[in-house]
Amino acid sequence: MLNLSLVLRVQTSRQVASYATAAATKPKPQPTKTREKSRKQQPEQPLISCRRTQFNLSQHERPDAKFGSLALASSGWLHHKSKGDYFILNASVRAEELQREMQSVEAFLETSAVKVHPQLLENLRGELGVRQLTGIQVQGLPIVNEGGHCLIAAETGCGKTLTYLLPILDRLLQQKAPERRLNTPRVLILTPGRELATQIAAVAEKLTQGTGLKVRSLLGGNTKQLMMSPQFEEVDVLVATLGALSKLVTTGIYRMEQVRHLVLDEADTLLDDTFTDKLTYFLRRFPFHLVHKPDAGTQLILASATMPTNTREILHRVIDVDTIREVVSPHLHHLMPHVTQKFLRLSKADRPATLLSLVKQDLAKRRPLILFSNKSATSDYVSIFLNNSGVNCLNLNGDMLMKIRLGRFEQFQNGGCDVLSTTDVGSRGLDTTRARHVINFDFPLHVSDYIHRCGRIGRVGSVDKALVTNLISSRREIDVVQRIEHAARTGGLLPDVNANIRNIINKRIMAEMKAAGVPVPQQAQEEAF
Repeated sequence: MLNLSLVLRVQTSRQVASYATAAATKPKPQPTKTREKSRKQQPEQPLISCRRTQFNLSQHERPDAKFGSLALASSGWLHHKSKGDYFILNASVRAEELQREMQSVEAFLETSAVKVHPQLLENLRGELGVRQLTGIQVQGLPIVNEGGHCLIAAETGCGKTLTYLLPILDRLLQQKAPERRLNTPRVLILTPGRELATQIAAVAEKLTQGTGLKVRSLLGGNTKQLMMSPQFEEVDVLVATLGALSKLVTTGIYRMEQVRHLVLDEADTLLDDTFTDKLTYFLRRFPFHLVHKPDAGTQLILASATMPTNTREILHRVIDVDTIREVVSPHLHHLMPHVTQKFLRLSKADRPATLLSLVKQDLAKRRPLILFSNKSATSDYVSIFLNNSGVNCLNLNGDMLMKIRLGRFEQFQNGGCDVLSTTDVGSRGLDTTRARHVINFDFPLHVSDYIHRCGRIGRVGSVDKALVTNLISSRREIDVVQRIEHAARTGGLLPDVNANIRNIINKRIMAEMKAAGVPVPQQAQEEAF
């Protein structure tokens, strides 16, 4: 009698093996002599490699091609027989080439009007090991140094934090400090996440060693305790999450009247509708209109890899948006050219086994990797599944208690664990130079999230090959993949890069209501810009 369950297990294992092979295919090593010959004989690697070779692409299509007019490898992925198909966006630029485009710190200072305090320069080289500046740093440092309002919009991992930190700290050291008051910072850096706040504070502490400047971080999770038994201390630079700080400012534990530099790091997230009301109320206390007076006004700096389409509408409530100078990278909202990106079409039932196979292959090569899920529950499942399968995996998501969550990311960064399972909490701004591979167990449903997830690898200071592997299962995921593939084939901008997720959903609901002939409330029309 035929054992049906045994047959199904054998078929599934064969499918999983084929997916894993597609995700990590490498040619066998050749002898050095034959390798040089083969390089001459082999044609150049295509921009896009597909399982069905008729969809391979060697040069970009016309950039003005409308979506739906080009043949896509993923166009038939809605059909159930497409499972097992894949396409690869090959890296067209080596990380070493990007490194060569950078400028040395000495050359920049010789050709620029920017003057940096000697102790900051010493710490920049000694503590942070920075000797080369990226394009966005060369472009942005002089503008931030002038003291006006500034928007720094550039791809992930290009050094935006140093772009605003260096000029701000230099001005603190040059200016005469006002009368010191406890819990009254001169620089305020707001972030949406605790891990990012901890990371920025660590960079600021290394830069300010030996300068006498005091750096403090304020995280959420223990705000009630801080309100019941507050600590009062001298602070020059305060790095904080918005929720925790707004409560402590309201209760008078922290005072903001001496803040002369305000930074919104990951501004796209802070300008999302989930933060907008609280943020605009908080920002109204700062004299942005007096920015031309160094001792009276406050400089506003926004930094992000993606920006909402309604940025101007939000900011005009608190500032004259025409006074904000923009520093924009030419690579903004483009696919990262030095990172290989693989898209695998498979069923949801095959995802766990495929994931396990990919993770074990990376661990065998000692390649640290980050696994992304769309929900905290899925991130928990991935972590439990891998740990039960003999893989040491850390879990990090926004639903975890503060005392459990603290130190998880640092443990991954310090080499305590090579596998991190997380949600988009771990995709915003975190400097994961150690990671070499990102796996999207759940593919993000918004292009902005995909950009941030890919930005965890291929960062400044990392010259190793980086890889993103995407497991595609649902109809909504396929829709986003098709738009990304279209952008890859035309070499154009990624579409619908809008981090304001709630606004996207509201617009979609309004469009459906109008199509159905249902009257849209006036309030909803005003809220959705």
